[in-house]
Amino acid sequence: MSRLAVVLMNLGGPDRLESVQPFLFNLFNDPAIIGLPQPLRWIVAQAISRRRAPIARRIYEELGGRSPLLQNTAEQAEALAEDIRRRSGFEEVRCFIAMRYWHPLTEEAVELVRQWRPDRVLLLPLYPQYSTTTTASSVRRWRRIAKRKGLRAETRTICCYPALDGLVAATAKAVCDGLRAADGGGIPRVLFSAHGLPAKVVARGDPYKVQVEYTAAAVVAALQGESFDWTICYQSRVGPLEWIRPYTEDEIRRAGADGVPVVVVPIAFVSEHSETLVELDIEYRKLASSAGVTGYWRTPTVGADGAFIASLGALAAEAAAGAASLCSGRGARLCPADRTQCAFAAAP
Repeated sequence: MSRLAVVLMNLGGPDRLESVQPFLFNLFNDPAIIGLPQPLRWIVAQAISRRRAPIARRIYEELGGRSPLLQNTAEQAEALAEDIRRRSGFEEVRCFIAMRYWHPLTEEAVELVRQWRPDRVLLLPLYPQYSTTTTASSVRRWRRIAKRKGLRAETRTICCYPALDGLVAATAKAVCDGLRAADGGGIPRVLFSAHGLPAKVVARGDPYKVQVEYTAAAVVAALQGESFDWTICYQSRVGPLEWIRPYTEDEIRRAGADGVPVVVVPIAFVSEHSETLVELDIEYRKLASSAGVTGYWRTPTVGADGAFIASLGALAAEAAAGAASLCSGRGARLCPADRTQCAFAAAP
């Protein structure tokens, strides 16, 4: 009997308020996030997590004391397992969840996969756009733990899918709904809001920003005939570093000054979590009101949308059956040559 283990990778989130500080410590102790050598990174991660924990706890209090990300991912896992089984030649397909910074952690997922004894493993990050800080960090961690635990099953990896048909279709439909609901006079402005990165990360050749641009451009192309203008912007920055611009809050203020309603699209997120449910829905909505924005509408993430799941399932089945790992370019590199940290350019 042939078995395929599909590992869904994401950042994770606290499952209770007491988990907030250790979750933050795990985040900032990742060398992909803070590049200091140990023990300096450990010391800095402890200091930052202690300082940010009270603010973060207030955010998660707004969500009932925990992140909804794990439940969202479990729903995607259930839908994907059946879709991939129908499309692939494997008799059994099981989805496992590996979160980078909180339970179920990579170590737990590797052990569950090892005990299940699959013939092949497919690593499927739930980050449509590749970054060294997300996909690369998650995959690197998996490889290290899998080697340590003796998981020897042949492994494939999907590195990115920024313009995946189902992702674009589901997002475009949500934007259409938002444009219909955006009431406030003037041509609506679509803000494609992605999680930000420090500018120095992008300067080193990280392809995340250009892949966000691919996603936004594909959605705009799918919305031909609609009347709107649009821009890409970045949210969730922390600390004193310069982050990639424009910032989402600045674009909200600009929309207020221009007297137009906004449709905010979480373009880099496939699940609801604190950045969407608190930052976009509560904090930025308040900012929009105070900035004079005439209408504010936030589209939902794609979640387990049928078009998204079907398209991602087809890509996963292709990757699992193929001879090599791939991106949604089907083996062709998507990123321009100056993006030197593209997964196709990076060493395994």
